[in-house]
Amino acid sequence: MKLLRILASGAIVLTMLVIILGAYTRLTDAGLGCPDWPGCYGFLKVPQHETHVAVAEARFPERPLEAHKAWNEMVHRYFAGSLGLLIAAIFFVSWRQQRKISLLPTALLGLVVFQAALGMWTVTLNLFPLVVMGHLLGGFSLLCLLVIYRWQLTAPRYKPSVALPAQSGLARLGWLVLAILVGQIALGGWTSANYAAMACVELPVCQAGWSEQLQFGEAFDLHLGHDNYEYGVMSQQARQTIHIAHRIGAMLTLLAVGWFAWLLWQRKTQTGMSRLPLVAGMLLLLQFSLGVANVWWQLPLANAVAHNFVAANLLMVLTLICVQLQQQAQLQKQPQKQAQPQQAQLQPRRL
Repeated sequence: MKLLRILASGAIVLTMLVIILGAYTRLTDAGLGCPDWPGCYGFLKVPQHETHVAVAEARFPERPLEAHKAWNEMVHRYFAGSLGLLIAAIFFVSWRQQRKISLLPTALLGLVVFQAALGMWTVTLNLFPLVVMGHLLGGFSLLCLLVIYRWQLTAPRYKPSVALPAQSGLARLGWLVLAILVGQIALGGWTSANYAAMACVELPVCQAGWSEQLQFGEAFDLHLGHDNYEYGVMSQQARQTIHIAHRIGAMLTLLAVGWFAWLLWQRKTQTGMSRLPLVAGMLLLLQFSLGVANVWWQLPLANAVAHNFVAANLLMVLTLICVQLQQQAQLQKQPQKQAQPQQAQLQPRRL
């Protein structure tokens, strides 16, 4: 299992790098830096020689080569491809050692293949917002599954406590809070994919008269029907609507995740978790602060990339908390099931 632990740890680090590079590529408007896939203007790397540049521009006359954007995109693809190979190695090593197909390695392999397809569709569909948002969620999901898998390779076996109802309740509450966080991250991805991050430049809500300009129908139209979505195709009113929805979602997420982290901290003796709730609370406050700073300083690149990366880590930590709570709740049920036949054997027989 040592080899699998090393591979899983390496894949986690590489996934974090891919998430950072993906955010950097998107925020530097380099999503179409290479108009084809998987190469770049028909080459395996960005064309540099004058002859190659001429060939590239002849192949795609509608999109002149911008070397810096093309390199941003290709570096992201190189790292993403390396991650795919590493996850494939995890699958085959797991199969070879256990002589059976395990659930998580199979899910990881399937997800990374689907991520590659989403990366291709991001280019071929010219930054279609639903695909861009799905690509973001897929990357975050990869990180969460890898962390769960790495944790399972060395997971401790919890001793069941006496508070079975509280543990089961915490697990159910955790999944609900996790769903809220996933919804908010998806909304953030939709905001970014539609170039709505700076649709509102005032705090705490938006410019004057925003409530009279809401366009929910256009803002959450998943089809749109355009040929190219670079730099956005929605009206300013629709972008404002998306931005405001993301801000309201941020407040709800702050309250839900914050309350859940505080509740876990209060019950740390029952759950055996003290660091994870603290880390979740710190990441939550940092994420909220980065979101405010994005508006206050008008979306600085480093801050926006950090906002994306911290969201991924917050989701990862909360997912790990939920998985651990679920395991504890299941383990607590086992002693009760085993105790019933033992109690029946101790009862005296009636004559």
